[in-house]
Amino acid sequence: MCGIAGFLAPPGVRADRAMLERMVRTLAHRGPDTFGFHVDGPAALGIARLRVIDLVTGDQPIGNEDGAVHVALNGEIYGFAALRASLERAGHRFRTASDTEVIVHAWEEYGEHCPDHLNGMFGFAVWDRRREVLFLARDRMGEKPLYYAKVDGWFVFGSELRAVLAHPHVGRALDPEGLARYLAYDFVPNPHTIVRGVRKLPPGHALSAGDGKVRVERYWELPSRPDEGDEPTWRREIVRRLDAAVSLRLVSDVPLGCFLSGGIDSTAVAASAARLKPGLRTFSVGYAERSHDERGYARLAAERLGTVHEELLVSAVDVAPVLERLGVLLDEPISDMSFVPLYLLSRFARREVTVALTGDGGDELFGGYPAMAADWWHRGFGRLPRVARRGLARLGDVPLAPEPLRMFFGALAYAPDARNQALLGGLPPERLASLLSPAARAVLVGFDPYADIDAALAGCTSDDPTTRLIHRYCKLYMAGQNLANADRASMAVGLELRAPFLDHTFVEFVSRIPAGLRLEGLTRLKRLLKSALTDRLPREILERGKQGFGVPFEDWFRGPLAATLDDTLAPDRLAAEGLFDVRAVRRLVAEHVAGRRDHVCALWSLYTFERWAAEHLGGGRLL
Repeated sequence: MCGIAGFLAPPGVRADRAMLERMVRTLAHRGPDTFGFHVDGPAALGIARLRVIDLVTGDQPIGNEDGAVHVALNGEIYGFAALRASLERAGHRFRTASDTEVIVHAWEEYGEHCPDHLNGMFGFAVWDRRREVLFLARDRMGEKPLYYAKVDGWFVFGSELRAVLAHPHVGRALDPEGLARYLAYDFVPNPHTIVRGVRKLPPGHALSAGDGKVRVERYWELPSRPDEGDEPTWRREIVRRLDAAVSLRLVSDVPLGCFLSGGIDSTAVAASAARLKPGLRTFSVGYAERSHDERGYARLAAERLGTVHEELLVSAVDVAPVLERLGVLLDEPISDMSFVPLYLLSRFARREVTVALTGDGGDELFGGYPAMAADWWHRGFGRLPRVARRGLARLGDVPLAPEPLRMFFGALAYAPDARNQALLGGLPPERLASLLSPAARAVLVGFDPYADIDAALAGCTSDDPTTRLIHRYCKLYMAGQNLANADRASMAVGLELRAPFLDHTFVEFVSRIPAGLRLEGLTRLKRLLKSALTDRLPREILERGKQGFGVPFEDWFRGPLAATLDDTLAPDRLAAEGLFDVRAVRRLVAEHVAGRRDHVCALWSLYTFERWAAEHLGGGRLL
């Protein structure tokens, strides 16, 4: 796991190594073990490396036999030994034991189709001197990030936004549409970013840059056509294929463990890993606030699985220093409160291991979110006459109604595929607009952030609403928020996370299971996965409800962290930036701190943005 960065200079300009070094050193947290640089004519590739596979000869960038092709990889290529053997039979010669080197020779053998032959999580760059082409690719599900910008004839890329912004030709202007997307989703969906002129390479896409041109093409899409099959067969195959995915992710030349929350997904991964790796280390995080604490379930799972288990107890005192550094830690704003405990857990686990397996992806693939179950009710109400729907939507404005009910009925005002987003996270368009300044609203007239939902569903070939819902969660929520959140929190301390549920062959298999079996209503979330794991997981864990990686910020912002909230969202700061309606924001703060309303999600979104903007855009006017 690493951080990569580089650029392709305009025609007639030679690459400057000092410029490359400045970019790469912004990624030192991702790869604290060593730096590597390759400069060749107009091209520059650099890496901050975390040594995980081939500790002795695997430093990057790595070249082919004659040095005409070089690659820098952020991520891991699983099962690379089999691909290496195939390439050796085709005549390629290897000089390292690294997984990265297979990309070099796969490029020589397959060209732009080389990502098709890779099983892994990756963001990599290949420079081919003979063809004068810079080729980038990102893994299928979006576990590893990759940003880029094309400006003044320069093509610039990096694993994080900060590396791209370190290039002198890339500006730091806020994109108002990026801000609106962030507020609407809690993250900025691919391929957009929050900085004008910078983009993200979407998952499952590759990019070719050369001769002043940039071409982006999709090489993989999430399948959306189910097969026929009986349930017992599906259950057996889920377990067999999950074991295979876990086994691939246990290959490591450094210490490895598992995150264990006590939920279905992390326990399933740990159970599989523990069968293959005796003495497995597991790690969990919890709080003194019992309503948010899952350590009891994690402890139960660890005891049953026989792992060497460690727990971290987090309080507001532990969180305060993290909030001070939030803008530094978050390369691009993500409004996910779980970032804080995930960062602290990663730092805690990093004392003992360099790699940790997680349960990421299980909820999206198998229908584990309560908000997904609510989609069935939304579709039912959506079939009512328009007048009836408008009447129900007005219930979202009733002040005394419970917040979940207000959100549910208020979302009926949106298009069918957008209704669920209002329940999942972010600020619905009307509420978003109410927090913006008049100047910001004027700039965004006619802009619909929910249009990204249609874009995410463009590759879904099914008309089945449940299939489309799962597809959207994978493409937007998981790729844009959950995986980005996990990447930033873990790589801030140089910890590599691996997610067996996201093995693309496992994903392709699960996509063949009819969506109705995976998502069966509000009270039967993940029934198929649970039934497949009956003989593996403790009954207490199989029968518990969905809790999520919750954080007690609602209480902390009313108590020990109220001062930092008030200072970060201070009127003079907001007025100077010109983005938000100062009175509206202050009303949210006052109502929340006084306990009259719960505005923790909106306040966390604003708080995170302000911390990020102060660090990456500086103070003063932003619009």
